[in-house]
Amino acid sequence: MSTATTTDTTVQSQSSDDLAAQCADVARRAKAASRVLGTLDTTLKDQWLIESADALVNATDKIVAANQLDLENAPKYGLTDAQVDRLKLDRDRIDGIATGLREIAALKDPIGEVLDGFTRPGGMQIEKRRVPLGVVFFIYESRPNVTADAAGICVKSGNAVILRGGKEAMHSSRAIVDVMHEVAKSVGIPNDAVQLVGTTDRAAVGHFLKLSDSIDVTIPRGGENLIRRVAAEATMPVIKHYDGNCHVYVDESADIEMAVNIIENAKCQRMGVCNACESLLVHESIAKDALPAIAERLTGRGVEMRVDERAAAFIPDGVPATESDFGAEFLGPQISVAVVDSLEKAAEHINHYGSGHTDAIVTSQIAAADRFTALVDSSAVMVNASTRFNDGGMFGLGAEIGISTDKFHARGPCGLRELTSYKYIVRGNGHIRG
Repeated sequence: MSTATTTDTTVQSQSSDDLAAQCADVARRAKAASRVLGTLDTTLKDQWLIESADALVNATDKIVAANQLDLENAPKYGLTDAQVDRLKLDRDRIDGIATGLREIAALKDPIGEVLDGFTRPGGMQIEKRRVPLGVVFFIYESRPNVTADAAGICVKSGNAVILRGGKEAMHSSRAIVDVMHEVAKSVGIPNDAVQLVGTTDRAAVGHFLKLSDSIDVTIPRGGENLIRRVAAEATMPVIKHYDGNCHVYVDESADIEMAVNIIENAKCQRMGVCNACESLLVHESIAKDALPAIAERLTGRGVEMRVDERAAAFIPDGVPATESDFGAEFLGPQISVAVVDSLEKAAEHINHYGSGHTDAIVTSQIAAADRFTALVDSSAVMVNASTRFNDGGMFGLGAEIGISTDKFHARGPCGLRELTSYKYIVRGNGHIRG
């Protein structure tokens, strides 16, 4: 079996034809590996996950040193503070990566699960059985921890993965993949099950997106421009969300203290992520009492309140909001604020300006909660809970590979099951069709 060094994908930026050929070779090898992965015993996959988790923790110093190289390069890439935060790895975050892999190992293997089974009147037996998608092309930016998450979740679900991380995290991702390759070599996972694309040439992405004969699905995770490019160029299905303009609506019956705590957490617990709250809506009947309390908490955390005319009456230090503010994914210390006349108006506002990602209501009325969850068309709708809970780990799915706002195949956090399809197994006894 090859060493970890030869397992790494070293696509070089040469002529366009050479680059295309090298990308095709990567995809071909991934396809071959996927056929093996789809038949592997669960025990072997879990062994790789658990031993990789232990090996990553043991390699903390090496990984942090590689990450430091990426952090030193961050200024020349023009990364924002939020992006640098996403890029940074330390002992706690590496422990978190390891925990995520162990959680994936503890989850039930979806492959081979019988989704349905029945016998036809003539005695023919039919099963609907869960199978891997095959090869996942995963594109992501500034998140080296996602390297391990994606590798783990793809292999556990029987899929090979081609990892195309951003240049800003290349040293960190390489260090992580090197460790996971060494473990794969020792336990017998195919070399090409996890491949890290070595070039930062953007043209390589375009070549991969044309390879629908070898790549079964593409998952982009990063900025809106990246995702729109992938959606426009891909010749295979894409699992995606464009942005995360998440809302919290404070209903007329809300407990104000609960609302303040939920909004603070949703906005401030980690601002540079797609499930952070970016927009606040408050019912007119509770605005007088709720908005000053919310503003005091958020401004104390350094958040700028961008307010409509009605909210400005209760937040005199707020900044007048523009139309674009209500549709913005700030990923930082800003939030749009509007006062609405009713729950229905809140849902109308969310469905117009929102991104279909995550939206929440704070209310003490069951009828209001039910009405809100019926009206709001998002991948996850929260009742009296922070938007930050729309996450594979928080939902008990293990580490996720992304959150989808699409409605076909996968929606919401994409865990193991979302990386599977199904096929029918038919057993007869000489049956022929008349």
